[in-house]
Parts: sequence; C-alpha cells; structure tokens
Amino acid sequence: VQLQASGGGLVQAGGSLRLSCAASGSTFSSYVMGWFRQAPGKGREFVAGISWNISWNSGRTYVGDSVKGRFTISRDNAQNTVYLQMNSLKPEDTAVYYCALSRSRSYVGLNIGDYPYWGQGTQVTVSS
Repeated sequence: VQLQASGGGLVQAGGSLRLSCAASGSTFSSYVMGWFRQAPGKGREFVAGISWNISWNSGRTYVGDSVKGRFTISRDNAQNTVYLQMNSLKPEDTAVYYCALSRSRSYVGLNIGDYPYWGQGTQVTVSS
C-alpha cells in the first residue's frame, strides 16, 4: 500500500485548503482512512477519520475536537482518494498533515498505532 498526500500550502488565517490522499491497492474502499497532523515540537495528533460500509455505500466520520465544525473528511472510493476540506483555518492549524490507512473496516482509531500505513505528509502553513 502506498499513500500520496497533496494539497498543502501557505494560506492566510480564515482561508481554506483541501488536502487529498491517493492510495494504491485494491483494498482501499474496505478500510478506515485517517488524517493526522504534527506541529513543530509536538506529537502527531488525530484530525479526522472515515470508515466505509460497502453494503450501505456510505461512511461514518469522526473529527477531532480542535477542528470540529471547520474540517470535513470525505472519500471517493472510485478514485481511491480521501480528502480533508479545511475551512476557517487558524495559525494553530500549521503542521505537517499525514494521511493514514487502517486495517479496521469500521473502527475509527484515534491513535497512530491504529494505522499501519502512512503517507509522506504535506505541509500546511497558516499565516496570521
């Protein structure tokens, strides 16, 4: 499995960005995907996660408290891609953002140990 994150950049406070994570492999649609971030000098923090139920053709999402109401996670299984729409960005959102793939089909884990596969990260910088 390979994950390729993109879409980061420099944006002013209050602005928006959409991150994308393209996954290789045929099992993408079966498993939970997540986004984490890591600011300088800090640990890796859960941002959002999304599961997928093939029978229902829909996913359940979970968003971390620090970004709730501003960030939205979604996925396009036909494109093997997961997205993170980030609105109302704040300087404290500045971090390297990582996408990750779980081996769980329904449990959206909040810890880095729940995700064995990781992308390379994309930098998001929010200026004040």
